[in-house]
Amino acid sequence: MENINLPPEIFETVHCPVCGERDYTVIYPPRHDPSRVERVVETFRSSGDETLFDQLVQCRGCGFKFINPRLRRDIILKGYSEGSDSVFVSQNAAREKTFAKCLKIIERYQPGKGRILDVGTAGGTFLAVAKRQGWDVAGCEPNQWLCSWGREHYGLSITPGTISDMNLANHSFDVVTLWDVLEHMPNPREALIECRRVLKPGGLLVVNYPDIGSWIARLMGRKWVFLLSVHLSYFTVETMTRMLKDTGFSVLKRQPHFQTLELDYIFYRMEAYIPVLPGWCRKVFAALGLKTVLVPYWMGQTLVLARASEGTQ
Repeated sequence: MENINLPPEIFETVHCPVCGERDYTVIYPPRHDPSRVERVVETFRSSGDETLFDQLVQCRGCGFKFINPRLRRDIILKGYSEGSDSVFVSQNAAREKTFAKCLKIIERYQPGKGRILDVGTAGGTFLAVAKRQGWDVAGCEPNQWLCSWGREHYGLSITPGTISDMNLANHSFDVVTLWDVLEHMPNPREALIECRRVLKPGGLLVVNYPDIGSWIARLMGRKWVFLLSVHLSYFTVETMTRMLKDTGFSVLKRQPHFQTLELDYIFYRMEAYIPVLPGWCRKVFAALGLKTVLVPYWMGQTLVLARASEGTQ
């Protein structure tokens, strides 16, 4: 273990979220500037995209990779609740196309439709797509601005906060979804237990996450685009399967998750990793009128569908 000189009042050391082990090895040491601690706090917003400058460690017990130490949970949640995010919602039309395809997959495993809960729903794009297809929808989102955006643009009533703030009844949903959310959560295990509680026995859980064990993540190393300071947990097929099993789920399906995004947005996100080229490409595509062309995007994202156990949780 490495002793990091960080302000104890805002940072905390955590145990492995998967197995509870305390011991770990350091994969990437921190790149914190002790004189700029406020930068760490500012990172946590609804779609923060700062490249990883926290310490990434690997559990000696189960191999799970996670940020340790990290900002206190209350500071993280407060950061997510504040601010606006017009850049993120600019891609919602493209996300609707992605979610329409995902919903077809979900309906193969849950053909009767019913009630669906989207945890960390952002502006409610997935819920809007599901509602159009006849689902009874509900969602929560920590960011107040995104909740308002979903109400104004989609007519959705999104609960501000986390799933625990919703005070949901046991076994009240047929499907629970977490799109690009679980890796942001301070306690993913706790969140999955709550998802299991509100799902009906045999209900469907849908999780999309960036897989640090994917070939492209291993190839890119520290340059992998999902190594972000807002990502607290880094799952592989093995660690995700274990966490799901331990919280009452059995995996039904696993596949690469392709997202549809505008070409200009993809190169905008690349600028933090590759000097010069993405900015030059954005200018060329803008001149050619290709900025808003929609393209499939994959950099290790994985989609998992899992069935809630029939026993009482």
